[in-house]
Amino acid sequence: MSDSASTPQPQDVATPLTKSAAFLVLTINEGDDAMSAARSVVAGIDDLIKDVRIRSARNFFSCNVGIGHRVWADLTGKPAPKELKPFTEISGAKHTAIATPGDLLFHLRADDLGLIVEFEKLLLEAFGDAVTAVDDTAGFRYFDTRDLLEFVDGTANASGPETAANTVVGEEDPAYAGGSYVVTQKYLHDLGAWRGQSTQTQEEIIGRTKFDNVELPDAGADEQKSHKTLSTIEDEDGEHGIIRDNMPFATPGKNEYGTYFIGYSRHLWVIERMLERMYVGAPPPLHDRILDYSTPVTGTTFFVPSVQFLAELADIAD
Repeated sequence: MSDSASTPQPQDVATPLTKSAAFLVLTINEGDDAMSAARSVVAGIDDLIKDVRIRSARNFFSCNVGIGHRVWADLTGKPAPKELKPFTEISGAKHTAIATPGDLLFHLRADDLGLIVEFEKLLLEAFGDAVTAVDDTAGFRYFDTRDLLEFVDGTANASGPETAANTVVGEEDPAYAGGSYVVTQKYLHDLGAWRGQSTQTQEEIIGRTKFDNVELPDAGADEQKSHKTLSTIEDEDGEHGIIRDNMPFATPGKNEYGTYFIGYSRHLWVIERMLERMYVGAPPPLHDRILDYSTPVTGTTFFVPSVQFLAELADIAD
């Protein structure tokens, strides 16, 4: 029997949706000192999480740390996980999934936004001038887990026993068992154009009813498919699920409304194929019509290693 203490512990990938979240994306500045400082902060992240979590025993708080391909070797001193690579731009006939910079991702979840703000303050103070923030987006739960297009989001998430099988790396890459691949995209919505569509048209685009979230029948093989169908990945091994922890965000005074997409998967190719189907179409050029109303302004890929892997970074000699 294996020693349970040696089993890699995943970060909080499968945590249930919280009332608040934030997505902090950083790049590490050039120079050995910046890399060393960044490594020290990442290695000590568990202590910082505990420092904030103890401040409010009644409120949940978690932080997942992702590391990008550009800095993986220098930060960890190890070869990259098998599938890790930079986010690859995907160009369809009408829409493009763009790639943007990002070396470190901090996915923060809490029921109290104050805990998230406190954590980010302490985190950035610890990093000092070693990093540059390239995105910091705060999200909120919108009614019954709806996005700002007013449809329930995340219905198709992996759940129960299948969660780990779909989101956590196993024996296929034993050096990184307990980790997950994560892709993020920040979308801005044209709510005026979306609301100009009938409810029936919106439902056909999404693939579910708007009021009660009932799944609609799939289109034929050569017909225009819904977002629900295009984002479902199936092959001879069955359906490949992921965990989405998408959150709405908004700045009404700037007429800015959007969805921050974040998807965790055991295999990066699953999310890549999902995005290819959305942007290129299946069959081409029948792209996901949700893209006619939602524009991506970021695109990044990271690997979220096990808790033990992060802690062991402290042992790397500069």
